[in-house]
Amino acid sequence: MGLQAQEPRDPYVALWSRIESFRPEELERLVAGREAVRTTLMRATIHLVTARDCLALRPALQRVAERVFRSGSPFGRRLGDVDVAEIVAAGRALLEEEPRTRAELRSLLAERWPDRDAEAMAHAVAYLVPLVQIPPRGLWSRSGRATLTTAAAWLGRTPAGEAPPDAAVRRYLAAFGPASARDVAAWSGLTGARAILERLRRGLRTFRDEHGVELFDVPDAPLGRPDAPAPVRFLPQYDNVFLSHADRSRIGDAADRPHLGFGDDRFFSMVLIGGFLRASWRIERERGAATLLVRPVRKLAKRDAAAVAAEGRRLLAFAAGDAAGDVRLILPA
Repeated sequence: MGLQAQEPRDPYVALWSRIESFRPEELERLVAGREAVRTTLMRATIHLVTARDCLALRPALQRVAERVFRSGSPFGRRLGDVDVAEIVAAGRALLEEEPRTRAELRSLLAERWPDRDAEAMAHAVAYLVPLVQIPPRGLWSRSGRATLTTAAAWLGRTPAGEAPPDAAVRRYLAAFGPASARDVAAWSGLTGARAILERLRRGLRTFRDEHGVELFDVPDAPLGRPDAPAPVRFLPQYDNVFLSHADRSRIGDAADRPHLGFGDDRFFSMVLIGGFLRASWRIERERGAATLLVRPVRKLAKRDAAAVAAEGRRLLAFAAGDAAGDVRLILPA
């Protein structure tokens, strides 16, 4: 159901943490070959998805992008009574003429409407038109500025304008269920999640959590065993395993969150220890060497510390290659 991709390299780390022997050139090949794309989807944020899912999910989530533009961001209000449809049509044509950065789009729109808010016009196009960020943005071996064109121009197929979100919500449950209506809304940004689940109810399995909240899942989904092993896993800065539920107590303690991260970071790369968020991490590079810093929220048992160090060295070998140094635990005071 897509990989959160505000940070271009995050999807590679996300897949590395999940797939044994994952090789970044495999995903690079898909991105370069237009089989996977970076586009605005769930919560009106950037995700990396297959081309097929881009075409299927965008119509189901079009209303989310429209609502965020008009009321969840300042840009809709800043345009006032301007004809947004005319601006969107002009922006679409400019981006299909040739891929452009948002700054280039802003400049061209300002030439046509010099008395309008150029930044708000560019954001109108970015929110309301299904766009993709083209390579080298999103590659592992190199990157570039976020350069945009339409999904239709890049993929040769046009996403429909809007479609019911039912199939997308069922896909979500297959990936992240059991989940509540609030969880569906937190993952997608959709309003009316309860009504969607009621339409799907007859084809779903239901549960109650320890607080009495009704949870939904697809009928054939396996349930994890409470005693199943939960090895150490390093997750990227944005990861849907954390962002796809309103109730995040299933994966982390609320009291731990103020102690996670480095400095003023709003979001952080996470470490799962025993299946829960127990540490944050980042890689520091200096003079051709890379060090993986891990900051646990509390003192780790020796066995857990050894597992974090071992998995951390694997991550460094993956992410830093020949520059890989060592893992350093920054223990809490």
